[in-house]
Amino acid sequence: MKKYLSLVLFAHSIFALPFAFIGFFLAVHTTKHSFNWQLLLLMLICMVTARNAAMAFNRYLDRDIDILNPRTAMRDIPAGRISAKSALLFTLINCFIFLIATYFINPLCFYLSPIALFVVLFYSYTKRFTPLCHLVLGLGLGLAPLGAYLVVTGSFNIVPIMYAFSVMFWVSGFDIIYALQDEEFDREHGLNSIPAYFGKKGALRVSELLHVLSAVCVIIPMFYMHLSWFYITGIIFYCSLLIYQHIIVSPTDLRRVNRAFMTTNGIASVIFAIFFLLDIYFFR
Repeated sequence: MKKYLSLVLFAHSIFALPFAFIGFFLAVHTTKHSFNWQLLLLMLICMVTARNAAMAFNRYLDRDIDILNPRTAMRDIPAGRISAKSALLFTLINCFIFLIATYFINPLCFYLSPIALFVVLFYSYTKRFTPLCHLVLGLGLGLAPLGAYLVVTGSFNIVPIMYAFSVMFWVSGFDIIYALQDEEFDREHGLNSIPAYFGKKGALRVSELLHVLSAVCVIIPMFYMHLSWFYITGIIFYCSLLIYQHIIVSPTDLRRVNRAFMTTNGIASVIFAIFFLLDIYFFR
């Protein structure tokens, strides 16, 4: 189990999971639907299995690339801790569990489940033909708040869609920062990424633009529902941490990329979700 948790980098679930809780409790508190423990559990199963499938498939597909890159050569498959066959089997098992879980949620989630799986799995191919791969990754994680809202309601709404776009732009932006480490490697091996296409300085400008768009998308819900100063405080914290990661990373200094990638963004999503949940529970 420890090996598979390492394979899928389970700790990175901290990025999208808080936004899934936002989508779920947004639906509970703004619609006629009441809280349901079974739906919450099924939502969590979908989140975990979809992400497990996406990460395991990415490691499986990139195994020949990872072994050539000094930064990734010690990942589980290149290092021999998990076989490629086992990783692929793990992917298929998680896809199956995901589909079964959506069947017990509602018809819309079940009908859309193959599309969701396609998006999160398709990302693994995109670096081979488009520098927009970061946006595809963002789209996959951006399904979290919208999907969680659909779990409760079985219908679409503009507010969770805005949160989905916010996650998409946010994740795309910090994935570009993370990819700065592989700019030379990607270019040498014919792989596509924003840093390989625009260079480090241009890539950081693209990342900044995406994070501005993410900030706009968390502000827009204020025009569609009643949110208090507490939510505004959450926005301030979220935006401050977006700015912070651009302060600590520069084209000539990548020493703190991992801090920007994992620590800063993990804190940003958790704090924002906490302020949102406190707002709708205690300040509405």
